[in-house]
Amino acid sequence: MSRGSLVRLLMLALLWGSGFLWIKLALRGFSPVQIVLVRLALGALVLVPIALHRGLRFPTDRRTWGHLFVAALVANAIPYTLFAVGERTVDSNVAGVINATTPLWTALFAFGVGTDRTATWSRGLGLTLGFVGTVLIFTPWESANEIASWGGVAILIASASYGISYVYMGRFLANRGTSPIMLSATQLAAGTLLMVLALPLGGFTAPQWRLDALASLVILGILGTGVAYVLNYRLIGDEGPTLASITTYLLPVVAVILGALVVAEPVTAPMIGGMLLVLGGVALVQRRTPKSTTKATAPIRTETVHDAR
Repeated sequence: MSRGSLVRLLMLALLWGSGFLWIKLALRGFSPVQIVLVRLALGALVLVPIALHRGLRFPTDRRTWGHLFVAALVANAIPYTLFAVGERTVDSNVAGVINATTPLWTALFAFGVGTDRTATWSRGLGLTLGFVGTVLIFTPWESANEIASWGGVAILIASASYGISYVYMGRFLANRGTSPIMLSATQLAAGTLLMVLALPLGGFTAPQWRLDALASLVILGILGTGVAYVLNYRLIGDEGPTLASITTYLLPVVAVILGALVVAEPVTAPMIGGMLLVLGGVALVQRRTPKSTTKATAPIRTETVHDAR
């Protein structure tokens, strides 16, 4: 990996891994629906001009737009909102750790719908380790644990929604002749429209114009939902998707460190142990055997928008 690619990789991990913290801070002044609407709109305002400047064209057929709206629903509107709802009661570092289960959900759903029926010992062991790690993170035997709450469940459902979206977009949007950056731009635009329709669900509450909340929201939208994808496409183009997927392992680490340093969130032994089990499971699920040519199902973010978050 070149020095420039290494810098882009670290910047990408920082932008996506810090997204959980920005959500937490943005909640000090805005409702979950308002946060998701603004971040999608700002992300679209970054990506659409870049796509047009490159001479790319918007999709014109109704079927593609239909798939884009479904993708925006399961990859952006639903999980983004659930992350914001969950972080009302769950720390940002916990959200980052739970989000690491996304590749496991992706593999599980891909196997279930038949898009990837690769069955190996490493994949089975990886799924088992990953979900054991998830249980450890939740520590349901501690009745007072905030993670074993509806907030934690909302974040887990959001991660599962990401998994559904990867399978859906791999089947209906990827490799169909539309540039990945244009797919991302139009998906964000579609997601923005969906969130406008969702405004009656808590979006009309008066925001509190706190500087920290407003700055966090702007950073989340422009940098974490827009600029990060430009870096990601450059990284994939220069080094390939395999090296770009290293961000999967860095995001929860960044989330845990920033949560502890910026807002003094506690770091517990079950959280760290569960994170290591989940990441170990992800590594096994992604492992390729010499006899298998199936592409890994980890969220490499090569086609459409799934930032964390």
